[in-house]
Amino acid sequence: MNPEKPKSGAGLPASILVVDDTSANLQVLAGMLKDRGYKVRPVPSGKLALLAARKDPPDLILLDINMPEMNGYEVCEHLKADDKLKGIPIIFISALTEPLDKVKAFATGGVDYITKPFQMEELHARVETHLKLRRLQIELEEYSRHLELARERLKLDLELARGVQRGFLPQRLPEIPGYEFFANYESAYEVGGDYYDFILLPNQRVAVLLGDVAGKGVVAALLMAKLSADARFCMLTDPDPAAAVTRLNSMMNHSGIADRFVTLVAAILDAGKHTVTLVNAGHPPPLIYHRATRTVEEAISKERTGFPIGVFDGFGYASCQVSLAPGDSILAFTDGVTEAMDAQGRQLQMKGVYAAVQGEAYSPRALGEQVVKVVKQFASGRSQQDDIALVSFGRTG
Repeated sequence: MNPEKPKSGAGLPASILVVDDTSANLQVLAGMLKDRGYKVRPVPSGKLALLAARKDPPDLILLDINMPEMNGYEVCEHLKADDKLKGIPIIFISALTEPLDKVKAFATGGVDYITKPFQMEELHARVETHLKLRRLQIELEEYSRHLELARERLKLDLELARGVQRGFLPQRLPEIPGYEFFANYESAYEVGGDYYDFILLPNQRVAVLLGDVAGKGVVAALLMAKLSADARFCMLTDPDPAAAVTRLNSMMNHSGIADRFVTLVAAILDAGKHTVTLVNAGHPPPLIYHRATRTVEEAISKERTGFPIGVFDGFGYASCQVSLAPGDSILAFTDGVTEAMDAQGRQLQMKGVYAAVQGEAYSPRALGEQVVKVVKQFASGRSQQDDIALVSFGRTG
């Protein structure tokens, strides 16, 4: 049975450099290997072997040990010190049979050791095995290079996507006399699914939206982009926030995006009347902070909290209205705040938010900054597991 002719790539036979100072050995080895279809280059000394390898790197080297001027161990050490040649498999062929000789051969970088006199089939088996291993190594290195390039491209794409996503968020905070606004956004990955927006409406009114798309990563970011556009359209075209959220829910249900939903808080601030109208679509309840008493409570009851957006088509959302006394603020955040974990895996929870802000006097901005600070301190030593978005706004007087 004739073995398959080894190829070094692109239909070419594998190249083998044979190094031995005895011409008879060179002739025998070269003849045996050529009969098997290899491209053989015989050289009679270690120095010539290095020159030949550097000029045209072979796929494998058969290397004698006892040679004048430069022995096989020294040749191997020189080859392994060369970045372009160190990957070439080297099989030592020697009459030396002491265990220490073999140990030294492997220590200098040899992959195998054949003792003279050798059997022809054993030589062919060893050569074929190490050529296959070398080809697999080259293929793996090539795959790794392609994988690294793909990772770099993905990294650049995600950085671009991050910039695009940030462009959907407000570039500046509203400026309304007697009121202050604050927002904070941090994604767990390059892109995320949390979202907030400030939409200026007629008659000193501002729509403040905060949402959380189910899931993370690119898919959540894409849905967040759609939500941003649809929510802005609904708020600008319908003066009733409950009706606007109901319409938004219908649009998301008919968008063809299956198995995805969004929790959302919509707050309409009427700065002239000092009131806030709230609609909650399955989101953690927004809080109202009273600076006069330094206390905090839920701004909308659980009974008025509807389904998340995209869950139940035709659902009618309800709203409630709260008044803002001087110093009062509204605080809304995604579940990345309450579900922040410490090093022991414990969650901050809503009680942690309450504890963070009660008992002290905060401006609307300071209130938001305090919660962000507490979340980071609580989760210190643990990587961020979820996107975090937070908005706060209220009266400064």
